Amino acid sequence: MTKTRRKIDAALKAKIALQALREQATVTDLAQRHQVHPNQIDAWKKQLLDHAARAFDPKVGLDASAREIEKLHAKIGQLTIENDFFAKRFGR
Repeated sequence: MTKTRRKIDAALKAKIALQALREQATVTDLAQRHQVHPNQIDAWKKQLLDHAARAFDPKVGLDASAREIEKLHAKIGQLTIENDFFAKRFGR
């Protein structure tokens, strides 16, 4: 019998990592309470500390939105060309 992996969302990971950083409870207690391995909580703590500066960086997310806009512009261009082609083809 195989066990399915449990998926933990980012909000819960952040909450657990913050609790571990604040030392509200020991890592072992948090691990038992949330049914995860203590090493996983330590990894989440490290990840939170490594990426904490990104929360205050106004440039974060601009690259992703610029790429999304570029993809949308490409899609608009493609649909315009297809629309023109079919309009000519069917005499509209």
